[in-house]
Amino acid sequence: MSNSDYAVTFACYNQLKYTRMCVDSMLKHGFDLRKLVVVDNGSTDGTREYLQALPLGGCIFNRENMGCGVAWNQGSLALQAEWTIIMNNDILVSAGWADNLVAAAETEGLKVISPAMIEGDLDYDFDSFAVYASDKMRNVFRKGDVHAVCLAVHHSVWMEVGYFRAEPKLFGYEDTLFFHELQKAGIPRAITGASWLHHFGSVTQAAMKEERGFSQKEGLGNPYNYRLLNISWKERKLRKWRQKRQQKKWRRMELENYRMSVYGVRNNGQFRWL
Repeated sequence: MSNSDYAVTFACYNQLKYTRMCVDSMLKHGFDLRKLVVVDNGSTDGTREYLQALPLGGCIFNRENMGCGVAWNQGSLALQAEWTIIMNNDILVSAGWADNLVAAAETEGLKVISPAMIEGDLDYDFDSFAVYASDKMRNVFRKGDVHAVCLAVHHSVWMEVGYFRAEPKLFGYEDTLFFHELQKAGIPRAITGASWLHHFGSVTQAAMKEERGFSQKEGLGNPYNYRLLNISWKERKLRKWRQKRQQKKWRRMELENYRMSVYGVRNNGQFRWL
């Protein structure tokens, strides 16, 4: 467990059902909502009224959808702490998830860390699974890798590489740009098996695509956002190849030692480990 100071924030845009489930999972495990800042990006489905009734550490209401980068920055700055946990609203947390996440980072000298997760169907006992998996895989780290579903960021990172790029038109590319800056600066980061969450699967992005008449295979952002990375086509392809090769290596090692990995997909009553 960690005694460090941390705050949590997430952005939401409609999808009240998932926001309520996320908050309920926090309350179920004794999380103090005064540590939580929620940024609402112009919801019209009752989300705002629901949030106003909660004893939150902060609640910000944007007039329209300002995008993830703007909202994440607003939430991070509204309640500043040694660690800021930025996450999606379409997740369920588990017992000790935040304390375990920060403690794992501090033990390994990491400055950015993400929890392990299961994506997909909630047709299993996630709470029991998370207790078992956290204990079994608490010493497992995928160093050099993080994900945007949930990540804890040490305050020193803001000072070294800055906050998220605050452009609403990026439509979700903010995390890629932020991770690029982490890599350039050599910020130590990892995914840990000591903390677990269930992710239903980017429901807000899916809803926004439907609103705009996009197919689920299409991206919301400009197809040329990759140019903001300022790296060549060859370097981007090489990075993806290296990442996939490393992920396969991690998966193989984790399956050999634990018969599971830190990233799984739940479908048709079965886990598929990636």
